[in-house]
Amino acid sequence: MRYVPHTEKDQQALLAVIGSASLEKLFAGIPEQARIKKELALPAPLSEPALLDELDKTSRSNRRSSFLGGGIYDHFIPSIVKHLIGRSEFYTAYTPYQAEASQGILQAIYEYQTMICSLTGMDVANASMYDGATALVEAAFLACRVTGRKEIVVSSAVHPHYRAVLKTYCQAADLTLKESPHDPKTGLTTRDACFILQQPNFFGCIENVAGLAEKIHANGSLFIVSADPISLGLLKAPGDYGADVVVGEGQALGNPQSFGGPALGIFAAKKALVRQMPGRIVGATVDSEGKRGFVLTLSTREQHIRRERATSNICSNEALAALAATIYLSAMGRQGLRKVAELCLQKSNYLKKKLGGKTFFSAPTFKEFVVKTDKKVGLDLSVYSPGLKGLRLLCVTELANKEALDRLAATL
Repeated sequence: MRYVPHTEKDQQALLAVIGSASLEKLFAGIPEQARIKKELALPAPLSEPALLDELDKTSRSNRRSSFLGGGIYDHFIPSIVKHLIGRSEFYTAYTPYQAEASQGILQAIYEYQTMICSLTGMDVANASMYDGATALVEAAFLACRVTGRKEIVVSSAVHPHYRAVLKTYCQAADLTLKESPHDPKTGLTTRDACFILQQPNFFGCIENVAGLAEKIHANGSLFIVSADPISLGLLKAPGDYGADVVVGEGQALGNPQSFGGPALGIFAAKKALVRQMPGRIVGATVDSEGKRGFVLTLSTREQHIRRERATSNICSNEALAALAATIYLSAMGRQGLRKVAELCLQKSNYLKKKLGGKTFFSAPTFKEFVVKTDKKVGLDLSVYSPGLKGLRLLCVTELANKEALDRLAATL
């Protein structure tokens, strides 16, 4: 209460309303060791303009190239994205069950689905998932429902957080989870058994996918790819090399890093799997007057009200984050997205060349790569596995400038 603009009279009035005799009794539920017992050494108070100026100076001094990636990325966001998603009709939109009152948000989701299909080479996409990890899990469970199998095989080069979430879900659903190892020299996945692949993988390596879908399908399995959407500006769409389901983290498409969330789970699949897809799907139709409209479609009542019989208990979506992705893709266009991907590829390979023998894996990479160093830069991989001690994952996006890359190369 000491640092908010309430007078002693205001505080007494608030305490009277909530039925507490004093601030001490109000905070009695907070453990003693968690309370601040002494005055904080705060500077003298500032006016609002002076405070904003001070915060601006501090934020500017903190702007450093961190070269952090590993799932959440620092990409350029066109100004139009922030301006449009801040409009009240989108910012406050909720579940669009009433189509007659929700045409704006339904159309936005429909356009998002269309763009995701175009990007991934799939036939149908849903309205989005919570994040890349939950999208991956839902894809694995879809495969189990369709094939009737109880075993899931995932590459060890898939993001460790994704694998951890998948492990938790598998334990709850009594499914067996196996990992297909990656080659310690190339960083690429062992090709024989894996049906869940990340492209590029967690180490930034571009997986060799030629002929892989045929092997997986010959075994009666479904092929799932977790793709970086920015990479699809250059790399072949997963649908073009036989993927059955494509998932991914869409944060890089017009959404800020925001300390790791909210994120945007991409989920797209072949048309034959549409009835098994989780979440919401928006479809186009016509009304009684023949006018084009949009509705939630291909979704049973169980999806929303009978959890035990639902395809998935996730029936919500990240509508605002998906809208940002839609605006981003519209603003960038095919050529813009390709240019972003080219810059990521070129700048990261420029740094790799400058570092020479520091790079750890031999496979080609997109915007991330692993280096062997004791310097505290990028992402420390030892937190995921003791076997990766001394290895760091560096990420270079289109926002990195030559000076920063040269400075990092000199440091390493």
